[in-house]
Amino acid sequence: MDLQTFMTAMNAARPPDGLTVYLQALWYAGKGDWDHAHELVQDLPDRDAAHIHAYLHRVEGDQWNADYWYRRAGEKSPAVGLESEWQQLVHQMLTAGKK
Repeated sequence: MDLQTFMTAMNAARPPDGLTVYLQALWYAGKGDWDHAHELVQDLPDRDAAHIHAYLHRVEGDQWNADYWYRRAGEKSPAVGLESEWQQLVHQMLTAGKK
């Protein structure tokens, strides 16, 4: 799957089968379902989950909490808009073999 295919899948009522939990969370985030996206990653211990978790708190408007999760992910809070960050995260999860 590539970014364009993922973007097209955003028109569906549910995420495509076979997505990792990371891509599922980003799919739900892209649909505006913050709670479901957050639920999927909040308890995962790895850096990718922390990065998505940070993004979600940035979406929520809780920059302090977002900064905490960016640090846990080994990342800095990006200087790009939320849509750009979302696309970068999707691309990262797709190209990192997390299909």
